Amino acid sequence: MRTVVILQARVASTRLPGKVLIDVMGRPMLARQIERLLRSTKADEIVVATTDDEADAPLATLADECGVRWYRGDADDVLRRYVNAAQEAAADVVVRTTGDCPLIDPGVLDHVIEELITHHAACDYASNVIRRTYPRGLDSEAMFVDVLERMDRLATSKPAREHVTVFLRSERRELFMTRDVCDTTDNSDLRWTVDDERDLRLVRSLYEQLDLVHRRVSYHELLAFVRQNPALGQINAGGYTWTPQ
Repeated sequence: MRTVVILQARVASTRLPGKVLIDVMGRPMLARQIERLLRSTKADEIVVATTDDEADAPLATLADECGVRWYRGDADDVLRRYVNAAQEAAADVVVRTTGDCPLIDPGVLDHVIEELITHHAACDYASNVIRRTYPRGLDSEAMFVDVLERMDRLATSKPAREHVTVFLRSERRELFMTRDVCDTTDNSDLRWTVDDERDLRLVRSLYEQLDLVHRRVSYHELLAFVRQNPALGQINAGGYTWTPQ
């Protein structure tokens, strides 16, 4: 079963313009995220799914530099972009990630994939985002490709086309068998995603203090460090959170 991680990214960003290309210890933030995703033992391929806008051409170049596939498609219909990228990569299982998560953990992502595949008879979709117990920024959503294609056929609302899994998660959840992947404790109060300058300061601080470029620090080690240094969590406490309607 071929598992493909599709990493959606674009340069445009309202709160932190160009954030995916902002420097994190000498490389663009998106490159740091790709480095972490490449450590997954369950993913067969990584695809950067960006737009066909000229401003996003550097993201395709960056994907080439990182040695991963890229796909460019519609800027607004992200769901269709995902379907096309998945079909081009011959995916059986698609894992959705977003380009603002430079602390994404390959072990957590692999756990989500495992849960989907292990429980395939009673599971269309597995994720750690419906019931949140992991820090924001470790978001991983795994689904069989036919589930993605079914959403593409049925979803018509703007939020569902733009945010990919809104149709499954909130609009017509009764049509799908979903599985929550939960942490052993609730750490959903932590923000490890990058949406604004405060988030970026936290990420840069963690990369520097833990030497994340050169060291493979597990989720639990990173979590322990943050909990032992509560001032870190205060850097971006109460930051922006998007919730599907």
